[in-house]
Amino acid sequence: MNQIKLEQALKQFFMEDIGDNDLSSDAIFSENDRGSGVIKAKQSGVFCGENVVKTAFSMLNPNLEVHMFVKDGHELTAGEEIAVIKGSIRSILQGERVVLNLLQRMSGIATLTKQAVLTLNSTHTKICDTRKTTPGLRMFEKYAVRIGGGYNHRFGLYDGVMIKDNHIAFCGSITKAVERVRNRVGHMVKIEVEVETEEQLKEAISVHPDIIMFDNCPPEQVKKFVAMTPPDIITEASGGITLKNLADYKDTNVDFISLGFITHSAPSIDISLSFSGRNEL
Repeated sequence: MNQIKLEQALKQFFMEDIGDNDLSSDAIFSENDRGSGVIKAKQSGVFCGENVVKTAFSMLNPNLEVHMFVKDGHELTAGEEIAVIKGSIRSILQGERVVLNLLQRMSGIATLTKQAVLTLNSTHTKICDTRKTTPGLRMFEKYAVRIGGGYNHRFGLYDGVMIKDNHIAFCGSITKAVERVRNRVGHMVKIEVEVETEEQLKEAISVHPDIIMFDNCPPEQVKKFVAMTPPDIITEASGGITLKNLADYKDTNVDFISLGFITHSAPSIDISLSFSGRNEL
């Protein structure tokens, strides 16, 4: 993750949660009260968020000691210790909820992504994400996809052209849409076209975009479309693909399968923070 963006996002998250001050902790503990907090996994899964832990607590209090026991991508077991934070009790408690929320969300996405990769079990086809992410958390969620063994699709509307059904409907045709894009964007920007029918595929091939995405197509249709597509055009399948039918796409030879559910429907991994000791100064 981009460190500057990470710190900026954490600042906003802390402003939302802490506000002017932590009424509970500030009333109970003094600035000199010190202790140790242990972050533990309460269930198994793929850990994601090492730099979130380090950066978040150091932003709140540079005197906090953060010791990580696992790295991103580590397979957690229930009860396993992830990290220990030592120092000001006030600072540890201020950061607890924001850090745990992010770790649980990111680890859940990494876990589901890995499950999808293992389910597909392909040496050719890659699993990637979509823009179906939580507003404000896209950087975190897409990072988690990579930790789970997946790949990132475009990050937003700004870093890649994707001509979808509504673009084509309003423009009039795939050909017109691609021509207009090529007249406006630079040569460094890739162009993807979404198709649903064989007729649309043939038209897309005729204007030779960088990527053709087969939308809501069953495995046998994807396999047929891949065979029709020139090898120098990247192919992608998306829409209607779940963990239940994902393995059916293994032999289609499509280059990428983009899955929205690995971000928008990933269950969080249960992770907690508990205090292991307190020292009065």
